[in-house]
Parts: sequence; structure tokens; C-alpha cells
Amino acid sequence: MTISEKAQENHACGCNCAQSVLCACGEYTGLDETVARHIAAGFGAGMRCGEMCGAVSGAIMALGAASDGNGKPAGEVSAQVKKLTAAFREKYGYLRCSDLLRDAKQQRCNEFIGVCAGLAEELLKENKG
Repeated sequence: MTISEKAQENHACGCNCAQSVLCACGEYTGLDETVARHIAAGFGAGMRCGEMCGAVSGAIMALGAASDGNGKPAGEVSAQVKKLTAAFREKYGYLRCSDLLRDAKQQRCNEFIGVCAGLAEELLKENKG
């Protein structure tokens, strides 16, 4: 099963979008699934107010958890986050949950979750290699 499929399965089992992505990236982050669920609990549905897509937030959390902790503008996490958000925005036009779901309702959440998990995995592998 791919990371994208695992993330989508997590969502089908009741995780919010951020939890789904962060938990699926466990092999890269080293986070225990329970800890990952707790960390990402408040980030679903755009932090429950329609802001940053929860799937994007979960991917960003995974990048940070797997990093050296350098969150400075020139650090590896900053560069990875910029790549991830640029790729997602290029594909969908938006990063905000409310914008993404304006017309689609929740019909596309699984798609966003799968894409974000895949993007996170790609960046995590790139950084490892």
C-alpha cells in the first residue's frame, strides 16, 4: 500500500485530513500513530475555520517532524514547505480549505489527502537521498 493509499484509508477510518496525512507518513517521521493523531487533531477542516487545507497542514507537520528542526527561512523545512505548497497550489489553485471546497463540498477531500501524502513522501525521500 502506498503512503497516499494509507492516508486515504486513515480518512475512511475516521481521521481528519491532517491526521490522515501525518499518520500515513509515520515511517518517515518516527511518530507513534497515537501521538500523530493528537498533534493533528485540531487541524482538520482548515483548522476548523476553513483556512489552510488540513491535508496540506498534515504534510507540513510530517516534513517538520522528519527534519533537523531548522525552521529558519533558509532551512530545509522552509524549502520543502515552499515546494509542497507551490505544487499543491499549482494543481488546485488554492491552499485554503474553504476555497478548495467551495463548489466540490467534501467530495474531493480524499483526493487532496492522497496528493498531499504523496507530495510529502516525495520530498521526504528527496531529503533522505
